[in-house]
Amino acid sequence: MTNRYKASLIWAFLSLVTATLWAQPNTYFTSHSNDKSSLNEWTGNHPLRETRAVWLTTIGGLDWPRIHATDASGRERQKQELIRILDNYQRANINTVIFQTRVRAALLYPSKIEPWELSLTGTAGMNPGYDPLAFCIEECHKRGMELHAWVVCIPIGTKERQTKYGAQSLIRKHPELVKTAKGGEMFMIPGKAETADYIANICREIVENYDVDGISLDYIRYPESTFAYSDDELYPRSSSISKADWRRENITRIVRRVHDVVKSIKPWVKLSSSPIGKYRDTSRYSAGGWNAYNAVWQDPVLWLKENWQDMLFPMMYFTGNNYYPFLYQWAENAYGHPICPGLGIYFLDPREGRWTLNEVRAEMHSARNVGIGGIAFYRGEFLTKNCKGIYDTACREFFPYPALTARMTWMGDTIAPQAPTYIIYKEGTLHWQAPQSTRGGLLYNVYGSNLYPVDVTKAENLLAARVRDTHWTLNARAQKLRHYAVTTIDRFGNESPALQQEKPTVELPKHINVPRLINRDLKGSTKTSKGKKKKKK
Repeated sequence: MTNRYKASLIWAFLSLVTATLWAQPNTYFTSHSNDKSSLNEWTGNHPLRETRAVWLTTIGGLDWPRIHATDASGRERQKQELIRILDNYQRANINTVIFQTRVRAALLYPSKIEPWELSLTGTAGMNPGYDPLAFCIEECHKRGMELHAWVVCIPIGTKERQTKYGAQSLIRKHPELVKTAKGGEMFMIPGKAETADYIANICREIVENYDVDGISLDYIRYPESTFAYSDDELYPRSSSISKADWRRENITRIVRRVHDVVKSIKPWVKLSSSPIGKYRDTSRYSAGGWNAYNAVWQDPVLWLKENWQDMLFPMMYFTGNNYYPFLYQWAENAYGHPICPGLGIYFLDPREGRWTLNEVRAEMHSARNVGIGGIAFYRGEFLTKNCKGIYDTACREFFPYPALTARMTWMGDTIAPQAPTYIIYKEGTLHWQAPQSTRGGLLYNVYGSNLYPVDVTKAENLLAARVRDTHWTLNARAQKLRHYAVTTIDRFGNESPALQQEKPTVELPKHINVPRLINRDLKGSTKTSKGKKKKKK
């Protein structure tokens, strides 16, 4: 029996054990992350903090839009289509939507830099009559989900595609930044410093004009060898670094430039990317010639080490020995940052591959066991159409409760915000008063339990995350509970102590004005729902 065959059996056994153990209701795993407080906070089978992401693909309307917005009726139908998708994500307790915003040098918002993406209307450069990015942000935030603007960096499609955009196309406005490769595919030129400035300016435009929670850089790399692409003519012959290091520096320059621009405007916006799923060959396992570091000249581990990126979504669209050794390699090189393996659930579709649901379950269990931040699904359609039961599995087995995303402890801001100052229950709705501090804008988490006080460290007690109002209407699950608590959370993920509130057996009379009661200066003490006095903390 060869060593490689033995290794394959070992990894298969580990995968089976992981899936079997996690299927047991009382199994408990300890997180092995560099910083547990900033990544996974564990309670039983489910972490309180875990990124649950979906890539929502807009190129060609793959996930959305399937309907063109060429008139008022089309716009409304397109919006409703997106709402249905986001509702499905919410039911699965997805908390992060990676929304494809820059497609192939075309955008899903009105821009001064690039034209409208053709998938919105079917016509390149045509205004759909509304702002899809703004609409998606609003709808995600209503559902307590983060929106990360997905920016495709280097590829811009074929010349035929770009010609449709006319004078507004990148090849007309900045031909010096573009090069054509094999097959007629066109790419921006990493070897030119102006490319980094150009991409950073798009990110600047997004962050300055929209309340995004993240910027996610996709295809932030050199094209794969099949395109026979090269910008080696720009390599300075007198350079003291190797050509490989020069290429990696060209890609890193883009990452660094985006970081410097975005963080100077809104430091809480999360920067991420989707590198190749295998960082480098391990000491025992080869990446088969396809890794981030040597094949496409990415160095995402350096980006984490230097805090130029806040998190990663590596494209780990593999199984077996092509997945597990490299998952642990990422875990060993996280530097305290979330790394959320992207799972290729499109392979569950018989038209795409032959993956089984248990293979995906095992990969999800392993990612959670390693405890490096969460997972991401590629892509949205294959989740919501429940390929081989993946949506049901996500809802029932993995994500039965909401979850918070990671604290950005590496940003240096770890001060918890103030808690709400008053909380009251009336007519099926919790109301609370905001604290005075509003650093970066404050959000709220709502917890509930039949035990008092509500334990806000338990994932199963989290009812709603990232609530933007100072009130929340109880859902069906919350209505079965007796006690509630509300915390304040800032944009860096820091959470306040909980303000506890018992659910009264008899509601307040309807004539009592709740907002007036909440805003009253209570100084020193507040009356609880049962008339007792409680000292302010």
